[in-house]
Order: sequence, then structure tokens, then C-alpha cells
Amino acid sequence: MERVALIPARGGSRRIPRKNIRSFLGTPILSRIIATLEASGTVDRIVVSTDDAEIAEIARRSGADVPFLRPAGLADDYTGARPVIQHGLNALELADDDVAVVMYPTAVMTTPEDLRSAASMLLGEESCEFVLSVAEFPAPVQRALHLSATGGVSPREPQNLLRRSQDLRTAYFDIGQFYWGRVGAWRSATPVVQARCRAYVVDQWRAVDIDTPEDWTRAETAYRVLHA
Repeated sequence: MERVALIPARGGSRRIPRKNIRSFLGTPILSRIIATLEASGTVDRIVVSTDDAEIAEIARRSGADVPFLRPAGLADDYTGARPVIQHGLNALELADDDVAVVMYPTAVMTTPEDLRSAASMLLGEESCEFVLSVAEFPAPVQRALHLSATGGVSPREPQNLLRRSQDLRTAYFDIGQFYWGRVGAWRSATPVVQARCRAYVVDQWRAVDIDTPEDWTRAETAYRVLHA
């Protein structure tokens, strides 16, 4: 069984230009992800899927393989992650019983131990197809509010407004940092959360999704705390 890491890293990020290779505390953020994967000792090969020559060069210098360039049709603003992942796994000619972890270039709050523990969850249970990183919502989702166009407030679940927090079921969200999966499951069309999957729970404060410059600053602050 081969174990491969696939990092999707296209060049055309909009909200933070060149996000996938931007300097994160002095080092290209992609290089930090590659280093984390190497330190985990969980994979035989680290592959970067990109359409961008500069990203490919940084990936190679950081120790990853770039055996193919992603087609332009899979690198636009509208293509979902699954076709990109399937293209990469098929280009690598992996067998269905191989294992692949998909990790995003901005998942800097992931540690080598996270990757090792999540891999053990997948490999320790034959019926499991995926393990994904999640975190607990910071407040009960049953008390979420909707706002109207004029700023009016309406409860999402009125029946739960007067219930105690401890009586409400804890809810989690997909933090999009990494996904371990069997290659055969990646090749299917079934969404990860609707497949036979398990959750690897990450502390709330490490669930940093970098989409804006403000997110970037928050992530650098949290990273300093994690590695203090």
C-alpha cells in the first residue's frame, strides 16, 4: 500500500494574491506544509498539484514532487476540490487500496502529530473510507440567528431559544485542513461527510481558515502560540 500526500495549490487565488506561496513568518506557506508532512513520517511521497510554474519550483525546492502540471480547466475559480484530487490521483496511477492525504497549503495549524493520529484512525478501521479534520462550533448552532436585508433578527431554530446550552447537542464543522482517504473512495462521487468517515477533532483555536488578510494575521499570531 502506497501512502501519498496531495497538496492542491493553484496560482490564481483572488482574495489574497499568490496566497499559496506567500511568506508566512518568513517562509513560503507551502514550504511549511511540506515540512509538516515530512516531519509526520506518514507518507511515502508528497505531491503538489498546481498550474503555476513558480509554485511548482518552490514545491520542488521544499522537497515535494511536481510530476505534472494541472490543466487550466481544473485551476479556475469554479472547479471544486474533488475533480482536482481525482485528476492528481489518476495521474499518479495509484491503486484503489492506496491511501492519500489531501492537505491544503494554508493548513499551517496542523501538526505532525495530527497527521499521525488521523492516519492511525483511518488505517485502524477497515470500513473507514475517510478521516477529516473538524472543530467544535464556538457556540450552539441551534441558537443561530438570521438577519434580514434591513438588519432584523430571526432565530434559526425558535424551539431551542430557551433550552440550556448543556442540553443542546454539540455541533462540529469541517475546518478544511486535511483529509485522509482511501484512493478508491476519493475516486467516487460521494462527498466525504456522506461516506464512511470519522472525525479528527482539533482545538477550536487552531481552526484557522485563511481567506482574507485579517485571517492571515490571525493565523500568524496563532502559529506563534502553537510553536512557542
